[in-house]
Amino acid sequence: MNIPDKNQTFPLPNDDRLCFLKNIVNNSQTMNPFLSLFLLLIMCLSCSENVKAPTHAPLVADQLRYSYTDENWFVPVRMAINGLTPEQVNWTDSSGNHSIGELVSHLLFWNDMQIRAFKEEDFTDLDIDNDTTFTAFSEGEWEEVVSRLDQVQEELLTMVEGASAQQLSQWDEDLLSLASHNAYHAG
Repeated sequence: MNIPDKNQTFPLPNDDRLCFLKNIVNNSQTMNPFLSLFLLLIMCLSCSENVKAPTHAPLVADQLRYSYTDENWFVPVRMAINGLTPEQVNWTDSSGNHSIGELVSHLLFWNDMQIRAFKEEDFTDLDIDNDTTFTAFSEGEWEEVVSRLDQVQEELLTMVEGASAQQLSQWDEDLLSLASHNAYHAG
């Protein structure tokens, strides 16, 4: 084990912010050790204020995109419904499963509710029956629903990308659950 000579200096980057620190390290043998430690601590604390904490907004936004528009390891909702006719989206099998249109109606309802919750709307008088969120559509209604779902998705992404760290920490679990919910119903 090599023990540095007490007269040895330690090269540090020539950054202006580090000059003070460099002087402390290189001249510490002539200073009181407690003063050196104190100054080093102050320097470290002052530098830490300049460092921004990383945000996970891009990760949350990516998960929302993967569940709605961007193919990743499963087919996203928008790709699954692209080009379907009202007849196709209203078709159901004999087992009682929901139609594609009913699932899209359900996703629109819950994605929109999430936006409203983020905007802190009051839901005390709202009686939500999940079964009523599954609706069949005529041709004109289907196009409107798809357009509205696109708008809701864009609004969710805009909210995530513009959210503060505090907002994101409050919303991230709900948003990731929403992305999973979208992916689940996309099949």
